[in-house]
Amino acid sequence: MTREKADFTGPQATMLATLYGRALHSRTENPVLHDPYAEEAVARIDHDFSTTGLRGGDALSIALRGRTFDDLTADRLAADPEVTVLHLGCGLDSRGQRLAPPPSVEWYDVDFPEVIELRDRIYPAREHHHTIGSSVTAPDLLHGIPNDKPALVVAEGLTMYLEEAEGVALLRRITEHFPGGHLICDVQSPLAVRWAHRLNGAVRAADARLKWGIRSGTELEREVPGLVLDEETTFFDIPGLERLNPAYRALVRALGTIPAFRKLALILTMHFD
Repeated sequence: MTREKADFTGPQATMLATLYGRALHSRTENPVLHDPYAEEAVARIDHDFSTTGLRGGDALSIALRGRTFDDLTADRLAADPEVTVLHLGCGLDSRGQRLAPPPSVEWYDVDFPEVIELRDRIYPAREHHHTIGSSVTAPDLLHGIPNDKPALVVAEGLTMYLEEAEGVALLRRITEHFPGGHLICDVQSPLAVRWAHRLNGAVRAADARLKWGIRSGTELEREVPGLVLDEETTFFDIPGLERLNPAYRALVRALGTIPAFRKLALILTMHFD
């Protein structure tokens, strides 16, 4: 088996931590997120994953967030299978493979060219599944993507790495390009962005810098005409936290009682017409 090099730094290096966390958890008994694609990808990549900065309960936390995104995405596809999916900042996430959407869905995985090159070598091509090697903030990103269907935009672990002006411009281009659609994304508060190097071992190990702090989806409503908040979920409310080890679970519960910490990280579901 040929092993692929993955010498990334900064935000791109954190995707290796996410991939590794999903693979580690997928190997456990009764995982909340079964991801054989992540397991295979880790085996295919020539990288010292011990340097990713993952700590005790991180793999389960990564899997819980991924499962939440999978469930939200699957629910939207079930409600409207005639959509164009934009999976922004996809990294090496195998969501398109795990969910296996119907042929009515055109799925676009978007990330930097070097990430997409690695991705294309690891994951086999699929019909109705496309990859785009580009920064998500490139002004011409959407030029080749048909706008004859509503969009389903999925952005896990992306917004906090963008400059605010870049992120707002991206969302405005999307809402102007498509006739309507939905957005599923996670955000981190300004406090979480400032404390990222202290709170997140993977961010610290990659020496990545978080930039855009968002307190609530209502901030995006104000900045992006037509974008409407449907629901926001805190990390403390996602299903499966009872599976954390007792010490980590106690810490999470304690932090969840402090208002400033409760909204450190949110998962937003929004729509636009």
